[in-house]
Amino acid sequence: MKKLNAVLALLLLVPALAAGKDKDAGEAVVIPDVEMIDVPTAGILDYYGFTVKTRAYSGGGVIGALNFGVQERLNLGASMAVDKFIGSDPGIKMRRPEIHVKFRFYDGGYYIPAMALGYDGQGYYYNPDAKKYLEKGRGLYLVGSKEIGVPGLALHGGLSVSDFDKNYLFSFLGLNYTLEDKVAFMVEYDNMFHEDDPKRLNAGIRFYVTPYFQLDMAAREIGADKDFSNGWPRKTERIVQMRYTTSF
Repeated sequence: MKKLNAVLALLLLVPALAAGKDKDAGEAVVIPDVEMIDVPTAGILDYYGFTVKTRAYSGGGVIGALNFGVQERLNLGASMAVDKFIGSDPGIKMRRPEIHVKFRFYDGGYYIPAMALGYDGQGYYYNPDAKKYLEKGRGLYLVGSKEIGVPGLALHGGLSVSDFDKNYLFSFLGLNYTLEDKVAFMVEYDNMFHEDDPKRLNAGIRFYVTPYFQLDMAAREIGADKDFSNGWPRKTERIVQMRYTTSF
């Protein structure tokens, strides 16, 4: 119960801070998305930008992440998963922190998308016996983002290497449509090219509660019907993400 009360207090505090920021700033512009559900974009935080993100996943787990705009084109951050954080189960398990780095080296043109190079070590489904994530972190990646067709419709795609021992090259695609800076519809196809790590189809909705606060509701691994190699079951997972962005 104490864990649940703490989580509820956090959920109430973040939007309150965001609302207060809005009143002070007046009319504010929605900050570009730096990621979708799992797929990254070429968007970055501005210099001195700061983001706090929480992600609630299956089994009462929570991933907390911090991200900083340390230079004009460079973002640095870290994340950590805590299993069984929400609920009455006393067996809370903290996993090792993972780092995030993104460098946007090209802002895009009429034909060429904006481009960024990054690294993301955060995986999913931690196996305590093997002491590793069954779904590896994205690892080193190259991503491009560009608005296509109509205003508000953006395509994101790229390549990544998550296992440097096997040197497998994966790819990912994401599409999102933002309607009047109020809501965005997202769909992504992740982990393509290799059957050793199954492909993932994810879809969700992002609500821009304020220009500084976003709420995501999504489903991961839609239609999953396979097991991991060690028998860990794969199934469709519902997640909730909250993101608050400010500056320091």
